[in-house]
Amino acid sequence: MDFQQHSHHLPPADLAPFVARFWLASWDLRGQAPYRQLIVPYPNVHLTFREGRAEVHGVARGHVVRELSGLGRVFGVAFHPGCFQPVLRAPLSTITNRVRRADEVFGRDLPVPQGEEAEQVATVQRFLREWLPAPDPVSLQAKEIVALVAAEPSITRVDELAARTGLGVRQLQRLFAEHVGVGPKWVIRRYRLHEVTERLASGRSVDWAALAAELGYADQAHFSRDFADLVGETPAQYARRYPAAD
Repeated sequence: MDFQQHSHHLPPADLAPFVARFWLASWDLRGQAPYRQLIVPYPNVHLTFREGRAEVHGVARGHVVRELSGLGRVFGVAFHPGCFQPVLRAPLSTITNRVRRADEVFGRDLPVPQGEEAEQVATVQRFLREWLPAPDPVSLQAKEIVALVAAEPSITRVDELAARTGLGVRQLQRLFAEHVGVGPKWVIRRYRLHEVTERLASGRSVDWAALAAELGYADQAHFSRDFADLVGETPAQYARRYPAAD
């Protein structure tokens, strides 16, 4: 989309245990109608800065639509799944589907990044470098387990993940509630559904019933509902974007 620009910056080594990336989104819709931006969820907590307002966004269970208008930009920090709990000092499930004022989490010394993009990144990096606690072993364990789910398409059920990690199902559920904010079942399905969108974008044909079974769904209807909750469209609607996949 010509009216939008996006950029990302990887964190320096000392912030990498916590931070996945710094990002900037800007838009220019002056003289045009507002645009409804669809945001598909991932299990990351974000710290965002927009128009002098700083917010912490917990993990959203479903897609979110934000209206963009006029001229604007948002600068953000995406934290690794599992790694925001030592910052929040409370279970991540307490901010799932919620937005909190950032000063309630980081205190009133939180800077407002200004200037060019590199300046904004440097400002927030300096603050986080001074503010973040030491990496927590349990948070890092949660991060590694989420990374395993993302990397292994064969994992489609929580009991399979439990077997791969050596943890019990209840242990996994407690770990994810405390450190990720959503359950292991949600995380598994989120990454497997992401792979579905990649298949469609590559132009590969899809047998929906067979795919639902492959992903561990009892039937195609449950698969379609989960897909629509996360992506904002049914699989058939999404597939129309890629005619070769129909």
